[in-house]
Parts: sequence; structure tokens; C-alpha cells
Amino acid sequence: MQILLLTQVLPYPPDSGPKVKTYNLIKYLARHHSVTLASFVRGDQSAEVAHLRRYCRAVHTVPMERGLRRDGWAMVRSLLTGQPWMMVRDDRRAMRRLVDRLAAQTPFDVAHADQLNMAQYAARVVGARHLLDAHNALWRLYRRLAATMGPGPKKWLLERDWRLLKGYEGRIVRHFDAVLAVTEEDRRDLLEAAGTPREIAVIPIAVDTDEVRPVVRRPDADHILHVGTMYWPPNIDAVRWFLREVYPLIRRRRPDVRFDVVGSRPPADLQALNEEGIGVHVTGYVADLTPYLEQAGVFIVPLRAGSGMRVKILNALAQGLPIVSTTVGAEGIAVTDGEHLLLADEPADFAEAVLRLLEDPALAARLGANGRRLAEEVYDYRVAYRPLDQVYRQLSGEHR
Repeated sequence: MQILLLTQVLPYPPDSGPKVKTYNLIKYLARHHSVTLASFVRGDQSAEVAHLRRYCRAVHTVPMERGLRRDGWAMVRSLLTGQPWMMVRDDRRAMRRLVDRLAAQTPFDVAHADQLNMAQYAARVVGARHLLDAHNALWRLYRRLAATMGPGPKKWLLERDWRLLKGYEGRIVRHFDAVLAVTEEDRRDLLEAAGTPREIAVIPIAVDTDEVRPVVRRPDADHILHVGTMYWPPNIDAVRWFLREVYPLIRRRRPDVRFDVVGSRPPADLQALNEEGIGVHVTGYVADLTPYLEQAGVFIVPLRAGSGMRVKILNALAQGLPIVSTTVGAEGIAVTDGEHLLLADEPADFAEAVLRLLEDPALAARLGANGRRLAEEVYDYRVAYRPLDQVYRQLSGEHR
């Protein structure tokens, strides 16, 4: 089949959750189909584009420029039109023109929108079947994020946008020919938004366990590690909550503890902690995580808001790392507390779980080994993406 895959971020290198998901999707689809990729890019990504051409029939890009002025104008348009701010923000004339040109040149069988932001472009491809690949239920994510905030403009904007997103997401789910969700929870949330029954396939995010290998941790590995893009609001909230509510409890028993926060574009208040002498090391973007993984006594996911699946947990499972997560953080992943990781939601419980793993290397090793096995058997992309074949067969039959 001829597939036009539309992505909001260029899915290479696989150094963030959305990129991991979509990069492995491309590798899976390319085995049986002809994939044309149209993606937004940030800056010069020519080397990354060259890599993706190994799998894609063609790769086309549109620069994505951001800034306060553009975002502000998007908000004005959102207020005037009643459309969700995020969808207005990513509505770019250059991408519309590219999609129209590609659709005129090639009779695509499927326009595959990777994330809700790209559905507006997939809908423009006349004659193709339209597929929404929802990385999460965005309306639920923003509702949860709003619930973590105190009164103020940010909370008001998030409250407004999640309601608008619910309506927008519901319309796309009702009108597209196929919809994919990554968890059963997301499937239910998407159906709630749609307000009508329809088939939604649940296909989890997957990793490549040939590429993501177990980490050989140092014998003295005793750092606490958090990895995640630090401009993403749920990650910022998670790290701030951990530092405020949990970390002081851990330092009472282990005053020499080290906490590594690895991820691009951390806010200034977190960067300032490097100078506080409390064992916090905020790195910014790191190209090679290996030294941090090798020194990790425990990998933490203290998320309080989210939807979809946390690729950071899938990667950590494949790497054989001992993990402590909140229930929200591990949502949608077939893990069992005490077998693959430790779950905790209250500050005292989270601190105690971290300390258990720092003080019990045998428990940490057992959880890591079980996690690796789960990643190989359930979450490797060659296994997890098999149901996608049936979805495409159905779309192929409808297209005839």
C-alpha cells in the first residue's frame, strides 16, 4: 500500500517518547508497504532525514518555527475561532501546501496521522483512508495537568483547552476511518470524546530490544535518575513534586544521595539547583546517556499527569533498570508492582520505594531482569505491532 505518514516531529533519532514510537512504526510498516514521510523539522536535520530514507520511499520536511509571537497569534486565533490552541499553533500553510502537492502526485491508500496535531493534514488527502494514530488522549492529559495547578492564567488556559480538545478529538475519532490507541485507558477516553461507539485498536508503543540493550550498571551504582524532555509540562511538574515532597525524605536517611535530572531545556529554577549543594545535577540534553544509566541505583518516573504510555519506562525495562513509578506514570503498561518495578503515589511511599532499591541490590537486580524479559516478550516492536497488519488489511479492503 502507498502510505503518507504525517509527523509533528522528525522521528529520528529515537531520543524521546514520540520519536521512539514513530521510528519503530516506520521500520515495521516499511517491511510491507511504501511509506512517504512528511514531517515538521527543527533546524538542520539533513543527517536524520538521510537515515530515515533507508526505510521510506521519500522524506519531505517543513520547518517548524516557534516563538512567543507565533504562539500568541495562535492564541488570538484560537479565541476567535474556538479551536484548540495546540491545533491552531501547528496549522501551517507550508505543510498544507506540501500535503496537497504530494496527494496530487501519488494516489495514497492511507493518510496516517501520527498524533492528533497532524489529523488536520491527513484529512486533506482526498481518496485515501484516514487513520489517526493517537499517542495519548490529549484532552485527558491536559485535564490532569490543569488539576495539578493553582488558580491563575495557566490553569484557565489549560481548562479551556482540554474542553476544546475533547470536542476536537471526538470529531476526528468519529470521522476517521481507523483510530489507534496505545492503552485501554486511552481507548476509553477517546470513545468518551467521540460520544458514540466505534472500533479503536489498542496497539502499545514498542521499542527495539535489539537496539535498547541491558545496561551493565556499576557495582556502586547509587544515583537516582530521571530522564525526560524538561520542557514538557508533566515532566517539569513531576521533578518539582519529587524535589519538594520526596527528595527531602530520602536525604534524611542518605544525606549523600545524588539525583541526576537528564533532559533538554530544563527551566531555570531546576538548573539553579546545581549550585545548592543538595546532590542535584541537572544536565540539560545529553547525547550519550550511558554514564548516567551505569550509575543509576534507581530510575524514577514521578509523573502526576499524563495519558498514553511512558516510553521512558519501556526503555528502562529493556535496559534492565530498577524503576520506581507513580501509578499514572506506569499507566497502560503491563507491569506488576513488586515484579517488574515498584509503584508508589504518596511522598512517603515513593521515598521508601527508592530507598529500598538503593539499599537492596538483589531486589533491584531481580526487578531489572524481570523488566527486560517483559520488554522482549511483549513490547518489542516486532511483537507489539502485529495487530497493525489487521488494521491495514481492513483499510485496504475498504479502499477497493
